[in-house]
Amino acid sequence: MAQSYLDLRAATSARDRSLREKVMSIEEATSLVNNGDSVAIGGCTASRTPFAMIWALIRAAKSDLKISRSITSTEGDLMFASGISNHILTSWFSQGIVWGISKVMRAYTESNRARFEEWSHMSIGLRYRAGAMGVPFMPMRSMMGSDVAGQLDNLKEMDCPFTGEKMLLVPALNPDVALIHVQRCDAYGNAQIDGLQFMDIDMAMAANRVILTTERIVSNDQIRRSPDQTRIPFIAVEAVVEVPFGSAPHECYGMYEPFFSHMDDYASLTKTNPEQGVAEYLEKYYYGPKDWTEYLELLGLGEMLDATYRGRSIQND
Repeated sequence: MAQSYLDLRAATSARDRSLREKVMSIEEATSLVNNGDSVAIGGCTASRTPFAMIWALIRAAKSDLKISRSITSTEGDLMFASGISNHILTSWFSQGIVWGISKVMRAYTESNRARFEEWSHMSIGLRYRAGAMGVPFMPMRSMMGSDVAGQLDNLKEMDCPFTGEKMLLVPALNPDVALIHVQRCDAYGNAQIDGLQFMDIDMAMAANRVILTTERIVSNDQIRRSPDQTRIPFIAVEAVVEVPFGSAPHECYGMYEPFFSHMDDYASLTKTNPEQGVAEYLEKYYYGPKDWTEYLELLGLGEMLDATYRGRSIQND
């Protein structure tokens, strides 16, 4: 007999919802992620990627993590190459359109060392939405008749009880952990997100544990002055880590734009020999620095100032 969805969701329902301070170091937050966990990554493509937490997980040599994200960028390359994950569920896998499909992903998946589990963008969002709502599945039309659906074995179909039309059913996605980067939050985990929210709100409500990294921790009084901007409530959050430039070299809307020169350099490094290139990148930027500050120093003050200027210009225009 299949396990009931209520049993599967028991850990999510049992989250500690108390109002308490949750500020901790990035190393302490890393200890909340266990080997074998399913981990959802917030943001989308090169926007609000929680790179600081991914950096810490790689340095901690976590293993067997099953990753999910709406659209996966460079972080997917690094998780495959570092060995912390060999299974990423996503709708698209590329550093970005201008750089093309990830060569690192192709090297690992075509040699059967890793799996790129492809779902449509809509279906991933609806799976998180079902998880957030506490229902076992969500009906949809997206993917019906597509080759993407034909590659997946955990889909069901049903006749709509109201119209008789055929519907595709996708299962709820309740990650063990969600890693989400935000512009600001308070010590309790009330998080405010500027710009596009992507799937982060549903992801936070669906996950058993949420680790927030933030550009800055602000007072609860400041959060209360603009309650309509609070997107993720404290009841969903397990940890708060203040990490300036926590999405670098990706963007954090209103704070800084992507570090394009750095991303060009990474693409060049992995163009000819993807595996050697990504290994060199990991050694220099992930295993070499003694802490996050030293990592930022390697990215370069000029890059940081340029990205910040462009980011603030967009917000003020």
